[in-house]
Amino acid sequence: MSANGFFDQGELVSVLTTQPLDRTLDYKAPEGGCFQGAFVEVPLGPRKVLGVVWGPGRGGFDLSKARSIIRVLEVAPMREEMRLFLGKVADYTLTPMPAMLRLATRAPGLGDPPSMRKIYRLGSGEPDRMTDARTRVLEVLRDYGGLAFTLKELAEQAGVTSSVVKGLVKLGAVREEDSPRDLPYPHLDPELPGKELSEDQARAVATLQTGLRTRDYGTTLLKGVTGSGKTEVYLEAVAETLRMGRQALVLLPEIALTAEFLTRVEARFGARPAEWHSGATMTERRRVWRMVGQGDAQMVIGARSALFLPFRNLGLVVVDEEHDTSYKQEDGVHYSARDMAVLRAAICGARVILASATPSLESWANAAADKYDRLDLTSRFGAAVLPKMKPIDMRAEQMQPGTWISPSLRQAVLQRIERSEQSLLFINRRGYAPVTLCRACGEQIACDHCDARMVEHRFLKRLMCHQCGETKPMPEACPSCGVEGKMAPVGPGIERLAEEAEATFPDAKVAMLSSDLFGSARALKAKIEEIAQGDADIIIGTQLVAKGHNFPKLTLVGVIDADLSLHGADLRAAERTFQLMRQVSGRAGRADKPGLALLQTFQPEHPVIRAILSGDEEGFWAAEAAGRQAAGVPPYGRMAGIVLSGPEVGPVFDIGNAMARNDAPLRDIGAQVFGPAPAPIARIRGRHRVRLLVKAPKGAPIQDAIAKWIAPLRLKGDIRLTVDIDPQNFY
Repeated sequence: MSANGFFDQGELVSVLTTQPLDRTLDYKAPEGGCFQGAFVEVPLGPRKVLGVVWGPGRGGFDLSKARSIIRVLEVAPMREEMRLFLGKVADYTLTPMPAMLRLATRAPGLGDPPSMRKIYRLGSGEPDRMTDARTRVLEVLRDYGGLAFTLKELAEQAGVTSSVVKGLVKLGAVREEDSPRDLPYPHLDPELPGKELSEDQARAVATLQTGLRTRDYGTTLLKGVTGSGKTEVYLEAVAETLRMGRQALVLLPEIALTAEFLTRVEARFGARPAEWHSGATMTERRRVWRMVGQGDAQMVIGARSALFLPFRNLGLVVVDEEHDTSYKQEDGVHYSARDMAVLRAAICGARVILASATPSLESWANAAADKYDRLDLTSRFGAAVLPKMKPIDMRAEQMQPGTWISPSLRQAVLQRIERSEQSLLFINRRGYAPVTLCRACGEQIACDHCDARMVEHRFLKRLMCHQCGETKPMPEACPSCGVEGKMAPVGPGIERLAEEAEATFPDAKVAMLSSDLFGSARALKAKIEEIAQGDADIIIGTQLVAKGHNFPKLTLVGVIDADLSLHGADLRAAERTFQLMRQVSGRAGRADKPGLALLQTFQPEHPVIRAILSGDEEGFWAAEAAGRQAAGVPPYGRMAGIVLSGPEVGPVFDIGNAMARNDAPLRDIGAQVFGPAPAPIARIRGRHRVRLLVKAPKGAPIQDAIAKWIAPLRLKGDIRLTVDIDPQNFY
């Protein structure tokens, strides 16, 4: 290999493939040679697979048997900083490198040569005769807001044959165009005027821009009350990043947030940025991946996996709503996008902004320890003021059986309806009822494959397991005792609350917001836009509504069950309740009219409820931090979750017991092992689950110890082991 990382034709190179192997493979460099980091296609048995040239080959075998790289792909090579980042994430999460490479190449057709292709958009004509198939095609195009599809993508998304699409082209309802496969994204102009900033905002912007100009790594916690204009502040930081010729990444916790955010970005910079999330088409994802690597996408708005795009010159990562649990990947590679954003920025000399009204205790503690800078926005922007917060003591309310809206809350909603203002009723439960019970024998309908109760979804007329997604029709007779007419819902979900709201407020227009009620992300975005424009009197929502939405006419928030997540074994229960209640309450009074948040609670004296109502956030965090520190748990200690699973519970427990007995590598670093014990949800998709929990001191090398601990294991049959460093959930 030459000094610039070039390998001549025939030279032995090491290639990391996306296949589940425990090592790199040696190949000969192809005709014309290749650079280190080049994306290549290589033979593996009878197949052709994707790989990256990782370095010089190891050799040690008959070189005449070495096979050659088939071809070098026409994409930007993987940069050294990206290879280093993938390696560090692999080490931290105890993930094999091929799985990391799969995460970094999640775009279809990377090996396709540049060429023209046919794309399809919504046309201006109307078919003379509509069919179900034609309607589905046009609905998909409308839902995706004018994005282009290939013929195959559009047909598959709509569930029709390609001839249906072609027929709509002839009628002018769909437009067929020739387009280059991957065009650069439009130029974003940072010199366009931004919104007028408050004194608080201007001071924060100046500090962030000064940090960006150093071109050195740094992380800032941007803590601002809901409605304080955090987005405008970090968009000015994006503007400074673009002026410096560097790329910016903004991570959002929810696809439904992107529509409003894209509008704000387009207004600020004159064009739309690249999007990377599950709502984007495969064609668009391929374009984003390639253009980011070439430097032809200045800004990306994305979900957590956007962190693994091949940025050419990353200068800024914004993690909006940084406290949100959706930033933790819970399957495959178990990583926290918030924490890995900090790691990636440290490697490439970029800045990180962690934005939240209710930061995670981890970020709060890092700021308190001066590992992160901290900027506070203490007041709402413009005329808006923070909502008043009051409890409704449910012990004093006269409630009718089977109802959940208290008389006090009902009266407050009626006042808003009279004033043509919006109310939000919040409950963090999807579906109609969390439990379906037989009143004859007491049987609760459970999932056949999981240790979980099935949730009634009345609008679908089905029961659904929220663990595995299994559904079954709502039974007329009890599956246990056979008695008919005795199946009854127990407890409220969002659908049942909506039913009560429609009965209680018959003249009001009620809208529901829950991620499982919409067929596509685009349809959900459209509904949110309608509500923001006033197309509802009462909004019934799950935690989806707590994530950054702005409803100008919303002046009342009623939390149906503020006690719902206060209890349980989760060490973050208090923190999450505090965050959720503060976030959802912050939806009220974001325009010129004052807001009110009413919390229905049976425990108004509970310390968390008192902290929520008083607004003493710093006092709450300090008390929560002191409790965690005394217990030696995160962020003042290390934890790792080990889950063993298999089709039979006995062999799984046998391995768990053997691991607990042979824990010397963990004892050597002062760690403790708890378990094995049945996981809180002991069976998912027919697999029995056994959990062990490792707790270690703050500075202990927990990854090395766990790697030594599990190395001797030989898992037989269909038994699997999963390691989750820094677990966020304990199910």
